[in-house]
Amino acid sequence: MFTGLIEEIGLIRSLARKGVDAEIQIQASYRDLVRGESIAVDGACLTVTRILKDGFVAGVSAETMNRTTLSKTTSGTRVHLERALRLGDRLGGHIVSGHVDGIGKKTASSPFGNALRLSFSVPDGLAQLIAPKGSIAIDGISLTVNHVTEVQFDVVLVPFTREKTLLDKKPVGAPVNLEVDVIAKYVASLLGQKGVDGERVGEAVTIELLAKEGYL
Repeated sequence: MFTGLIEEIGLIRSLARKGVDAEIQIQASYRDLVRGESIAVDGACLTVTRILKDGFVAGVSAETMNRTTLSKTTSGTRVHLERALRLGDRLGGHIVSGHVDGIGKKTASSPFGNALRLSFSVPDGLAQLIAPKGSIAIDGISLTVNHVTEVQFDVVLVPFTREKTLLDKKPVGAPVNLEVDVIAKYVASLLGQKGVDGERVGEAVTIELLAKEGYL
């Protein structure tokens, strides 16, 4: 579990394909990593398999390769890093699982006072899980949704977030990893809505179902 508050910017040194999976090597300043711990890399939860003097190695499953932008990264790409939340830590962002729901694209960027307004497209089926003033993780960054339509949503980057992350430096058209609020996914499951893949994610809650289960 993560908070969506980026700790540092890492540098991908290599991404080696191993069949449908891959192994990624990332340069980072962490000095107390342990094998088996979780690190969010651009919002995707990866497990540390090897510790290096100046970084770490992690495995990337076929599912993660298919669902995230990591499959498109190359040596020299900079990425957001966040280690897993510890009990007792402040939850400054929101609950982020590191399980990416889909890939969006940056569609627009415009000044908004001292901040920056950014727009992103969303895959089919994902916009229904995004709500104004709700939370979303973009490349692992916890952000608040300002406005949402059936095809895209807007967020605002304050100066501190612009300084500490890479999001405003991405060009229009760049892909990003999206993770919606986990609560929205559970509500969708209870209501029997369709997910990103077009499949129903649960049985619809109806009067008949409530009666069948003894609630009426």
